Amino acid sequence: MTRKFQPTFAITRRTFAAGAGATAFAAGIGPFNIARARGGALKVGVLLPRSGYEAGIGQDCQRGVAIANPILKSLGYSELAIMNGDTESNVGTARARAEQLISDGAQLLVGAFDSGETTAIAQVAEQKGIPLVINIAAAPAITEQGYKFVFRNFPKAPTIVGDAFANQKEVFATVGKAPRTVVFMHVNDTFGTAMAKGINAMVPKFKMPYKIVEEIAYDPAARDLSVEVAKAKAKNPDALLVVSRLNDAILLTREMVKQRFTPQAILSMGPGWYDDQYFKALGKLSDGPISFVPWYDPHKKLTPVLQAALAKAYPGVQLNTNHIFTFEALLVAADAYKRAGSTDPKALAAAIRTTNITNNVSIGPGISFNAKGQNDKVKDGAIQNRGGKDVILAPKQAANAKPEWPMRSYRSRS
Repeated sequence: MTRKFQPTFAITRRTFAAGAGATAFAAGIGPFNIARARGGALKVGVLLPRSGYEAGIGQDCQRGVAIANPILKSLGYSELAIMNGDTESNVGTARARAEQLISDGAQLLVGAFDSGETTAIAQVAEQKGIPLVINIAAAPAITEQGYKFVFRNFPKAPTIVGDAFANQKEVFATVGKAPRTVVFMHVNDTFGTAMAKGINAMVPKFKMPYKIVEEIAYDPAARDLSVEVAKAKAKNPDALLVVSRLNDAILLTREMVKQRFTPQAILSMGPGWYDDQYFKALGKLSDGPISFVPWYDPHKKLTPVLQAALAKAYPGVQLNTNHIFTFEALLVAADAYKRAGSTDPKALAAAIRTTNITNNVSIGPGISFNAKGQNDKVKDGAIQNRGGKDVILAPKQAANAKPEWPMRSYRSRS
């Protein structure tokens, strides 16, 4: 049953940093909620899956929210009044939370990581005439509806796939090797289905050196993936091509260890494998996977600023996609508010359409939106788990390490 919406309340940054955040995540009540205290600030409703099966990633995205305001202030922007809502990893709840946040005074929405939940929120935002700045969600249809109030600073699934194939070829060229056969394993949710459609259509177009010998779809909320891993192992592929979430990435790895199955490479085209929770859950077993995902450019001047803020607030947590694009969504909101000089939703939407931010963190020339509300200039990177950290392999202009290939046997690490 869906829980009744919990109203937001004020909490200081010091209190949050001291440990109140975990309680707020679980309750669906966000930290840093200052909407009621500062009537002149732009009220931004941030919708994320802070509970449910996607809670780990939703809570990680929340870290990007928690560190944003001091950085925005240092860049000359006004602080934002954050109103948090928990989608509970559920599409219906996401819709209800969006409606409640708008009813409570939110003048702009940000969210929601999951494509299905974001689709529902986008419908509400468009109906209510409230701008939605998408932090993470890749399903192409979201920005193909002719919406006037929906903007996405995150690549669509076909872009992620195209960039991933280009970066894979760059990695293969660097190591002088390429897999000939792969098993494709993917979640069967909105994101996974969109990615699968794009991958199957584009493998021939990009003339990839490998053949997909088996495709295995599974429920991202599954608690046992032994059958799926056994099926993949039976094909004896050179590599696994995966589109996952966090929990299932951990489950897949543990099952591969149990079944003594180590391919030459795990090539991920989605979240999970690069997350801190993945490293912490698996230790030495986390090394090796290569993720082809939207990422940060370590050579941009704002990147170390965001890294330092994250390290100070959350020692031991590495900067990743969740923090980058959640922060950049709030950067878009603050920039639009500054240029619009108003909290009026129509004025904000008009300002967002003319966004041109070059001092950002993600790979690519910057943040701007086309006529459909899509940033079509943001790019992906290739990153590898190495010694409990993420290193960047491609594209060349953003790289800071060379690939390690093949993966070391799971058995030899125990």
